[in-house]
Amino acid sequence: MKKLIYVILLTLTFVSCKEEATVTAPSKIVFDGIDSSIKPGDDFFNHVNKIWLDTAVIADDQIGVGSYRFLNIPQQELLKNILEEVSQKEHPKGSVEQLVGDFFASGMDTVSINERGSKPIQPILDRINAITDVSSITEFAATQIKSGDYSIFSPYISPDQKNSTLNILHFSQTGLGLPDRDYYFKDDPSVKSIQEAYKTYLTTLFELVGESDAKAKADIVYSIEKQMATSHKTRIERRVVKENYHKLAVADLNTKHPNIGWSALLKNLGTAVDSVDVRQTAYYDTLNTMLTSVPLENWKLYLKANSIGSHDNILSKPFQDASFEYSKVISGQSVQQPRTKLMVRRVDQQIGFALGQLYVKRYFNEDAKKRALDLVNNFQTTLEKRIDKLDWMSDSTKVKAKEKLFAISKKIGYPDVWRSYDANIERAQFFENVVALNKDDYQYQLKQLNKAPNRDEWHTTPSTVTAYYNPSLNEIVFPAGILQAPYFDLYADDAVNYGGIGMVIGHEFTHAFDDQGAQYDKDGNVTDWWTENDYTKFKAKTQQIIDQYSAFTVLDSVHLKGGLTVGENTADNGGISIAFDAFKMTDQGKDTIKIGGYTPNQRFFLSVANIWRVKTRDAYLRNYVATDPHSPPIWRVNGPLMNFTPFYEAFNVQPGEANYKTEEERIKIW
Repeated sequence: MKKLIYVILLTLTFVSCKEEATVTAPSKIVFDGIDSSIKPGDDFFNHVNKIWLDTAVIADDQIGVGSYRFLNIPQQELLKNILEEVSQKEHPKGSVEQLVGDFFASGMDTVSINERGSKPIQPILDRINAITDVSSITEFAATQIKSGDYSIFSPYISPDQKNSTLNILHFSQTGLGLPDRDYYFKDDPSVKSIQEAYKTYLTTLFELVGESDAKAKADIVYSIEKQMATSHKTRIERRVVKENYHKLAVADLNTKHPNIGWSALLKNLGTAVDSVDVRQTAYYDTLNTMLTSVPLENWKLYLKANSIGSHDNILSKPFQDASFEYSKVISGQSVQQPRTKLMVRRVDQQIGFALGQLYVKRYFNEDAKKRALDLVNNFQTTLEKRIDKLDWMSDSTKVKAKEKLFAISKKIGYPDVWRSYDANIERAQFFENVVALNKDDYQYQLKQLNKAPNRDEWHTTPSTVTAYYNPSLNEIVFPAGILQAPYFDLYADDAVNYGGIGMVIGHEFTHAFDDQGAQYDKDGNVTDWWTENDYTKFKAKTQQIIDQYSAFTVLDSVHLKGGLTVGENTADNGGISIAFDAFKMTDQGKDTIKIGGYTPNQRFFLSVANIWRVKTRDAYLRNYVATDPHSPPIWRVNGPLMNFTPFYEAFNVQPGEANYKTEEERIKIW
């Protein structure tokens, strides 16, 4: 089955405010495509974006087009330029250019990859065939983790939530091939089609390695996963930080889970610990039982399917085709991407900090980094003022909130210390190169166990269009990739930048105080730093956000999951408020001079809507709503703005318009 990796993006992006930062020769940013037939108060997202949405074309090999994560599509063209250039030359062994160039070249050698067929995976399947008992199941699973093949265990290393100065070993629930545990239990047509596509995918994997009775074996694997899914917490349940932290002694786990055999498991993983955080204990309770209740031969089928699926996209074309046929049912994408695009993404994913050095050197404007840092620093001051004005928070909690605010560290553009890679990369060995990089990554992480967190480390590559807040380290990160239009233009007027990256900066700062971030103190420890009364008031306000967004729909009748998206929705609402306050401190924010027919305040809100100009396939959007903690683009605009009085004033929003809320109905948290 597919190994699905989810990155928790307490995220977005940023830009901020600096009164003296107004550029002397601003770009004349034009907001084209405004649909005047749609009132701003009825649907501001479509007022700004509808004409573009009606004409934008999603390429057959893509799931969407526009800004936000889809800005990574043109970014990949820049990375392709670098990779095609460096891969055509010989470079010193171990150099950044040799690593990325030869890795890219090995993945582009489709002739050799296709000639090898399933041979690269055969040694793994032989080891599975040799399994004779439960202990050898867990030994195999642990050994494979070291090379990037995760199955029934999902360990990772990060700070202890009760002691953020120390990295410990955590175990999360895992083992499923469908996008979410709920997909195993729903019977609506869209989910049923995904279930059937997944079963077909498993069947094809068995056929490709020469297994007989492939469909029956696929059904066995699916039934094992469905049993596992019954023990999984939902995505909403996993948002409750304290209920997903269980630091347990290994000796006690050995007694509780004799079939897992934690001491042997940890030894096979190469770890030396006397306790681990088992984040979702019900899963490991169930796994312990299943290791003996499920027949050994069935477990071997499960491990085969998992291992083949973990490697399908680095094997020959029939395996890649099988993977795509399954994924396209989820995404709606109709055509596979060209090999070049796939390899650009893989290089960035697996050796992205080597590639990132070349990207920054060639494409990143250092002036953007300097101005962005100034903006971020000023946003802290803006949020401090908003905290001081809160009428629902006591003075004692305000003091601690501001201490946390000013303890936030900022990473902008690219790392101060670049990660190195200790892997032998050869041009003729793509499969082996991928495994070598996976092994190197495992060892890189393992070296951090039982040590203080590496505060120089980044969890996204510099070229990626994203940003995030990390509560355990109380840090915000804005890579070079986000510091470009439509989010950031070094020469644009302040209204454009504050409504763009400024909204994202405010969003990231708010994550320190959303439903999850608020549970961490300034040092990254999960503690009760609020007064009980203040936290009760805060929870009541976030419940308002949950209720409001749960009523929003897409695709006619698909409701948003307010409990899943509450953190991002809180950050969107706070981000716009903070960014607008910051903008009002600039010269343009204090003025009324129109540009392109719009006042400064109107241009701010037009920019907010413009940065979420995204069009996606319906199949992708349906899965997105079910699994992603972010709201769809339309509600990242209309949701916060219906709660924000300055928007009403800027566009004369009146009672009776679709998104009008009375002053009392407008939700205000930060």
